[in-house]
Amino acid sequence: MSVMEESFYDRSMELSDELLRGAIDSHIHAGPVLMSNPGRLDPFQVAEQAKAAGMRAIVFYDVFGTSGGTAWLVSRRVSGIDVFGGMILSSCQGGLNPRAVKTALYYGSGVKFVSLGAHCTHFKATTEARLVDGKLIPIKDRYPKFAKEEVSLAIKIPLNDPLPPELEEILKLIADHPDVYLNTGHVSGEEVMRLLDLADRFGIKKVLVAHPARLQLTLEQQKEASLRGAFLEGALVDWLYPSVPRTHYYVEKEYMDETCLLKGRMTASAWANQIRAVGTEHFVLATDYGIRAASAPLEGMRTLITTLLDMEFSVGEIQAMIATNPARLLGLD
Repeated sequence: MSVMEESFYDRSMELSDELLRGAIDSHIHAGPVLMSNPGRLDPFQVAEQAKAAGMRAIVFYDVFGTSGGTAWLVSRRVSGIDVFGGMILSSCQGGLNPRAVKTALYYGSGVKFVSLGAHCTHFKATTEARLVDGKLIPIKDRYPKFAKEEVSLAIKIPLNDPLPPELEEILKLIADHPDVYLNTGHVSGEEVMRLLDLADRFGIKKVLVAHPARLQLTLEQQKEASLRGAFLEGALVDWLYPSVPRTHYYVEKEYMDETCLLKGRMTASAWANQIRAVGTEHFVLATDYGIRAASAPLEGMRTLITTLLDMEFSVGEIQAMIATNPARLLGLD
């Protein structure tokens, strides 16, 4: 029985492995990382495992800046699989920094995406919180130094004109490189919709709504974003992740976000229902794995595929979200 012929009532043990062949994990964190939050594997090991499974490509993320250099090194060592990196703007680079973007575009193997921030966007910096006497207190309110030094550098997308000249230059740089896609980063829902407007204005051809930002959108907004040509990201970490505080970005232990202790994660069923409601043709699925407490990215990808099969997504739908759509986003097809 071929991959395309298997059904929910007649699935082989090998089907998940067969679907891994040609798949793309477009969101992996693999070193260097903070010593307080060690990774699962180094980038070379991640690539070797993905290659051995027959995957087509992997994309590295680095919340501290560019992973283009990492991708270049891994590509030199591991052949037979495409390896890419991207640029995540952060307070490490001073926030909105056109020079950092311009450099990343030509550093190492270049970058496939430019993200407008992860843990240090204004939305995240003002909403991440610490637990005090059973209540979540925003880190910015508990630590004045954080508000002064971090929130002041956090990336915020103005909802109205005029735009900061730095943002204008960054958007022009992305538009001038049609092989590079705009990643919204961890911004608010309002900022996502504003970025779609700005992408149209500046002529940016490819946009990915990052999974944390997608979760800030209503279902109707997700549908609107998809109709405007953006890909929506879904990640395994949306519903399967070790939910304990950890230092993803800030060295200081006191800046760890503890919202996970009081706010539950989305269920896998609710996550899947959103995908079905918007349409599988608009989604790019990945793991966002890499930390030591989680499974290896390859195992995460296998879990993702198996869960989609359990939820009765068709083989064609799964291949669209883990192979065809990511390939289109990366310019491989």
